[in-house]
Amino acid sequence: MTKNIVIKFGGSLLFSEGGTINYKKITEFCDLIKNDKNYDSIVIVCGGGKIARQYIKAIREFTENEILCDMIGIDISRINSRLIVANMKEFAYPQVPESFEELSKAIITSKIVVMGGLQPGQSTTSVAIQVAEFLKAARLIILTDVDGIYDKDPKVFDDAKLLRELNYDSLQKIILEMSEDTQAAAGEYRIFDAVSLQILKRSNVVVSIISGSNLDQFKKLWNNEKVNVGTTITK
Repeated sequence: MTKNIVIKFGGSLLFSEGGTINYKKITEFCDLIKNDKNYDSIVIVCGGGKIARQYIKAIREFTENEILCDMIGIDISRINSRLIVANMKEFAYPQVPESFEELSKAIITSKIVVMGGLQPGQSTTSVAIQVAEFLKAARLIILTDVDGIYDKDPKVFDDAKLLRELNYDSLQKIILEMSEDTQAAAGEYRIFDAVSLQILKRSNVVVSIISGSNLDQFKKLWNNEKVNVGTTITK
């Protein structure tokens, strides 16, 4: 029985507050991953982050073509992926897969695989869940800029409560309550939308959502320490 894991790395985590590339965090993250021997296959899915949203905002000023916005977001997520590949050096598969066919070829090399978006209308979170399903991964870890899933938007409500454990039905209820529009637009930041939820229900993968603002929580989870961090989603 193989043991595979997928990590979704939010694109904004690659950059410091001022928008410069955070070399220290990238190196710290890559050192943790490439020195691990606990998994047969490791796939990292990078998001587009703030840089992608800046491009998308500009494109919307010029045209109402949402497919073009999606394509730009995918391009930026793949550029972000190349930052990780460059730091990993020989530990990483040298190319960024752009399809599941390319991912299949990359996986058999036993290298760490880094990829971004795949197709318009699909968030990189949805891609990460699909990859986890494809690999029959033991777990999907989502590194984001909040501590996990809250009962309401923590950036708007001071009394928002962090939910340590959720099942798929509870997650669906939160998604529906937080927004009438359950489908995220190009470049819009949501940990989950309706599309990613449906893929998650089909995949039955265990998901851990934790903060990547600093990597302390991730280190503990990655090192299999018994700690209560972030939000865990199970069937």
